[in-house]
Amino acid sequence: MHRVLFPLLLSLFCITSLQAANRPNVLFIAVDDLRPELGCYGKPHIHSPNIDRLASQGTVFERAYCMVPTCGASRAALMTSIRPAPKRFVTHLASAEEEVPNITTLNTHFKKAGYTTISNGKVFHHPSDNAKGWSESPWRPKAPTYKLPESIAASKTTPKGRGPAYESADVKDDFYADGKLANKTIEDLRRLKEKDEPFFLAVGFFKPHLPFVAPQKYWDLYDPNTIALPETYHRPQNAPDVAIHNSGELRAYAGIPPKGPVSDETALNMIRGYYACVSFTDANIGKLLDELDRLELADNTIVVLWGDHGWNLGEHTLWCKHSCFETSMHAPLIVKVPGKYAGQKTAALTEFIDIYPSLCQLCGLETPEHCQGQSFVPLLEDPTAAGKPFAIGRFGPGDTIRTDKYRYTEYSAKQKDLNAKMLYDHEKDPQEDTNIVGRPKLQAAVEELSQKLNTNKGK
Repeated sequence: MHRVLFPLLLSLFCITSLQAANRPNVLFIAVDDLRPELGCYGKPHIHSPNIDRLASQGTVFERAYCMVPTCGASRAALMTSIRPAPKRFVTHLASAEEEVPNITTLNTHFKKAGYTTISNGKVFHHPSDNAKGWSESPWRPKAPTYKLPESIAASKTTPKGRGPAYESADVKDDFYADGKLANKTIEDLRRLKEKDEPFFLAVGFFKPHLPFVAPQKYWDLYDPNTIALPETYHRPQNAPDVAIHNSGELRAYAGIPPKGPVSDETALNMIRGYYACVSFTDANIGKLLDELDRLELADNTIVVLWGDHGWNLGEHTLWCKHSCFETSMHAPLIVKVPGKYAGQKTAALTEFIDIYPSLCQLCGLETPEHCQGQSFVPLLEDPTAAGKPFAIGRFGPGDTIRTDKYRYTEYSAKQKDLNAKMLYDHEKDPQEDTNIVGRPKLQAAVEELSQKLNTNKGK
């Protein structure tokens, strides 16, 4: 019995190993709080040459949407391909392993398929979340340590010890955590090249998340005289109170008032600081892409770059994310497949839960039955295809749906208040400046959108 069984198991092992060895690698790049405000998204005022280079080699998803605009929940939903719900993936502390314990996460699925899976930086919100799904212990760089002079420390930090919301310093890239992260990932690429199995290397950059700190040379890319406040630096007309928040994440930093608007000077400095951080992250991404080329790994490595959600830079009076507006839900997604689909853009609606099944198809793996997303490989093959009819997300008491024309949101805690709904016509009002949900001629559209939202949202 054993004499028959052992050769059979050895044969199956060899077949599985051979299949794995022939599969493409995956470089999985997450960027915290990254808006689709990049050169490749038609925003030439942003200096993002390396992300733009990746875009020229792959496909840009012009209308990709996160599931929840907060770090932990967005990442947990993406890595499981499970929709959020009122009691699932709710906060920034959301955990894939705790909230859907019987689900095989993306990294675990690749590990079981014979991939070496590595997590550097912020992939899940906490390194401990699904740590067993990585071949090595998740790694994060230490933040720079430096002490402010006591004479100014009291006025420069909050009770929680946080300093200013932005900072420029004449330092090398690897003074900050993301520079260290790029260096570690380059070391891993060199090490992984020597292995006989494919890799799933995930790297999560922390910037442009608050505080907006980056080396001075990235600040110098932006003339302060060219920085302007957004056109929608005010509350949208007819927006319900529940849709607007106090930007609490920002209020934790020194120099920011506990409520109310920040000064125009502070706002402009923060916008410039955000841009500087985007360029800093872009430079670090460029180092990884350069190393892929140098190691001759680029021809067999799929590269996926995504921002975990959008970000507000004063739009609608908001800073940070945490809303159901387009500025919070819309995020970048770029996919490069070696030798295919280069220099494309697709305007089809795409959801971040689609990334999991898409990578399965691209790498020749079966897609687990639990996945609620659908593969966007057909959009790679034909970027003009229609894609999904809608994208659905949520935050707090709000559920939101984006169709080709509209963004519609309704808030469960305010169902008796008809104003606790929002409707924006993106053909006429792409900046979502006027809530038109109460207009009589649009009630049929509102009812249809509500039906689609409530039928398809996470339960």
